[in-house]
Amino acid sequence: MSGTVALMWEARAVTGRGPELLEWARARAAELAREPLRREVLRAPQDRVLVITWWDAAYGDALPELPSPEDELVARPVHRWRFESLEAVESAD
Repeated sequence: MSGTVALMWEARAVTGRGPELLEWARARAAELAREPLRREVLRAPQDRVLVITWWDAAYGDALPELPSPEDELVARPVHRWRFESLEAVESAD
């Protein structure tokens, strides 16, 4: 059964290299083997970068994922999560 799957990729840059990691992640997200339903790139304090992609897929489907950057760019290994959408909630404006 197909639904919506969100892939989350998060990395923390070596101190002072946050802008470089952000640009690296943007470039890799634009080069995925196929286009997701939606893609969002976010940043946070401590030079952290988060990329979320949404896919029309089943939870266990093989999906294009961002690779890990070279070790010299990141302060720790990349964190990855996979979530499936259970329901959509619309905000009341």
